[in-house]
Amino acid sequence: MVLAVIGECGAGDDRLRAALPVVRAKGWRALTRWPGSYLVLARSGDTLAVIGDLAGQHPLYYRTDAGGMWWSTAASALAALDGAPVDVTALAAHLALGQPDVLAARSLFRDVKRVPGGHLLLVGPDGAAVERYEPVTYPAVDLRRQAPVVRAALAQAVAARIDDRPVSADLAGLDSTTLACLAAQRGPVTAVTFADERLRDDDHAFAARTAAAVPHLGHHAVPGSAGTVYYAGLDDLSALPVTDAPNAYVVTASIKQAVLDTVTANTPGPGVHFTGAAGDAVLSAPASYIADLLRARRHRQTWRHARGHARLRQTSSLAVLARARPASRVDLAGAWRQTAAELRRPARDWIPQAQRPLAWTPLLASADWMTHDARQVLSTALDEAAGALSEAPVRLAQWSDRQDLARVGANTSGWRALALAGHGIELAAPFLDNEVIRACLAVSGDQRGAPGQYKPLLKAAFTSTGVVPGFVLDRTTKGGFNALAYAGLRDNAPVLRDLLGPSSHLAALGLVTE
Repeated sequence: MVLAVIGECGAGDDRLRAALPVVRAKGWRALTRWPGSYLVLARSGDTLAVIGDLAGQHPLYYRTDAGGMWWSTAASALAALDGAPVDVTALAAHLALGQPDVLAARSLFRDVKRVPGGHLLLVGPDGAAVERYEPVTYPAVDLRRQAPVVRAALAQAVAARIDDRPVSADLAGLDSTTLACLAAQRGPVTAVTFADERLRDDDHAFAARTAAAVPHLGHHAVPGSAGTVYYAGLDDLSALPVTDAPNAYVVTASIKQAVLDTVTANTPGPGVHFTGAAGDAVLSAPASYIADLLRARRHRQTWRHARGHARLRQTSSLAVLARARPASRVDLAGAWRQTAAELRRPARDWIPQAQRPLAWTPLLASADWMTHDARQVLSTALDEAAGALSEAPVRLAQWSDRQDLARVGANTSGWRALALAGHGIELAAPFLDNEVIRACLAVSGDQRGAPGQYKPLLKAAFTSTGVVPGFVLDRTTKGGFNALAYAGLRDNAPVLRDLLGPSSHLAALGLVTE
């Protein structure tokens, strides 16, 4: 028997040795229950199990041919074995749909297969097989009952990363502030807030007040500059880390670098940096859960939630219900067939995504830029995926929660590469940990996303604990980067035209119209 753990894991040597009987019994899921984010290698007899995490912080890919089987946490490494080209259909799905598990077994490289989240890779004498270890859905638990479980999972996730290294943390919204406060219970924390005056939000004011109230939080503002905008630096792609897929943090690389520069200037050496990435995905829920309430015929609750969301969005309750109704009348496979049919039609007129009907797998605006041939190929792939679908959640919120986490996990891995390559700093995103995900998603979307209170699960978990100040938990505002996005579009328009225009790689692959 062999058990190896790679990454940040809260289990010490004694706990790992105690798990060897679990390995012998092939109880694979039990090996994913420790705090932290890590990859597991477990051998029992002639079977090797390779187990990634739920959010894709440690993704798994493999390929087979006459020479044998190879696996890796990087699809590009496997593609490099023989120069495997890009899988154009998988790339089209990535760009047009944004949900990693739609074409679940396909990576972005031809002949390189992906192990979807919640699955493991088994390697034995008969070859490789992929098996599910995580249930499709979790039994629902009431928010109040689950709150202490969430608090314990987050505290353990933070503790698993703290050793003799310097500790730093973002200090901005509710999620990052909670992690910074948890870390400060264990020692000094260098807390940083991006405070560009163009943002015009109250992140910095709340951060300064938090640092004054919480011992061991040393606060530093990160001033913006003309170059700290979205899309800066894309004229020199060689300066950015290579990732397996297009990565959202490349767009904000100049902002992230400014934050990490401030961390470096105020810590004695490279350490661990906490970020609240994925807090939105696990602590709240999009309004898509209203479709689930409609499906379950919970009419009074549906109407109450629709009214709440209507007030937030300054629209009518009937408009909220109208957006949700189409998704309540179809399952995941049926939704994919509908999307495939839409792709076979001409591109639609543009309207904001927030005004379109809710969907299990919504088409993004990038789908409208694709060539007719690319849309046809993608529609065929969607029909095939719908026909092959064997396990799917019944609720739209359950599906979208998992896809949001997979997308954020992949993007955060790109940010981690940026932090390590440029500063030697290890990025920690505890909201992407297995046990934190399980604790939070056990609470249904209609409780996590109820419009009457902002992130009620977080507030229930930390109220009156002395960890997070009450004024933070009572906060109802959220910072935004729209001003820097618009400025970046304006300042970097020529570069973006080159990346997306007729001479781009995407045009050469037939993925955008010339």
